[in-house]
Amino acid sequence: MARENTSFAGIVMYRRPYKERDLLVKFLTDKRGPMMFFVRGGNRSHAKITSDILPFTHGQYTGWLADDGSLSYLSAARDTRQYVHLGEDPLRSAYATYILELVDATFEEGRSIGGWFNQVAAALELIDKRQDPQIAANVLEVQFLPLLGAAQTWDCCTICGLNDRPLDFSEANGGMLCSRHWNLDERRFHLDRRTVGYLQLFASLNLAQVNQIQVDQSVKNRLRYTLDRIYDDELGLHLKSKRFIDQMATWENQLKNLRSEN
Repeated sequence: MARENTSFAGIVMYRRPYKERDLLVKFLTDKRGPMMFFVRGGNRSHAKITSDILPFTHGQYTGWLADDGSLSYLSAARDTRQYVHLGEDPLRSAYATYILELVDATFEEGRSIGGWFNQVAAALELIDKRQDPQIAANVLEVQFLPLLGAAQTWDCCTICGLNDRPLDFSEANGGMLCSRHWNLDERRFHLDRRTVGYLQLFASLNLAQVNQIQVDQSVKNRLRYTLDRIYDDELGLHLKSKRFIDQMATWENQLKNLRSEN
């Protein structure tokens, strides 16, 4: 059983009790992607490390990292902080949970993920700063598609390779069609230029360079529809947190309808 004692940056994805006093804690690590750690005594209320392994905590950790698929062991933590505002609002918390679930579905455990750790951390930071959680999640949804085996062509027509005419998304053709070829897919999405532009932007956007997010609700609705269709139809990925987000949206619409009737 090979393990290496090392320091790493980590984000707590989730945790669950193990026996009476211990915990299993899933981290997103900068060195090995998602990894499950055994934390001895972590479930005791007076344990020194308790506050360092709460969900949505980001910091520097030390532990024995397994490289054979077995459990890793966490030994120490420092410079940790929580994304404190995520817990203040159910929607922000739900989107942060969704992002981490999506990460878990996208990346193989124990494998290097390059710069993706910083991109995910930047998404959570934006949500924690009360920026639009849907858009932060949409950016990652677009960028994770190639990693999940569902790459789309966003920047030009999949048929002729040109982008000199209006583009629209065609699920059947795996990306955009220019107006010359709209006749090839009668079920194209009929997206407006702004929605197409955001999808193109999201494909390469570095979230660490974003300070503020402002997108019209109508565009957000079309972005959500487009990405939901791709994730449902092409990947069949139905995460629990995403179902909760969709349910919250349904409740919100029902409340709006009730208010309009009164």
